[in-house]
Amino acid sequence: MSEAITQGVRIRATAFFVPERSTPARGLYFFAYRMEITNTGDDSVRLISRHWVITDGQGEVQEVRGEGVVGSQPLLRPGESFAYTSACPLSTAVGTMEGTYHMDFEDTEGGFDAVIAPFTLAAPYALN
Repeated sequence: MSEAITQGVRIRATAFFVPERSTPARGLYFFAYRMEITNTGDDSVRLISRHWVITDGQGEVQEVRGEGVVGSQPLLRPGESFAYTSACPLSTAVGTMEGTYHMDFEDTEGGFDAVIAPFTLAAPYALN
């Protein structure tokens, strides 16, 4: 699990190995992750886009950018949360994910990148 707070936006991440979608003999490891985004600040913010940096166990890096998350650009008023689950395939049993969500203020101009702290993707028994 990881957690980071940027300008009042708290982001928590939890990853899970999905054995039924994985085929280790073919170098396919499938992970799901749950993201929870909470606005602990005083201003409403909207999640506009995402930027992921995914690193596998060989040090290979893949970057993913896109609008919103799971087809949505949620508006978070003070005290509100938004959670979703998504997935990531890897060719190794261990890796990491980290990144940012670009957030825009609802009532004022400007925005910021909310940090997604690094979290580990690991198949059972892959780490000692």
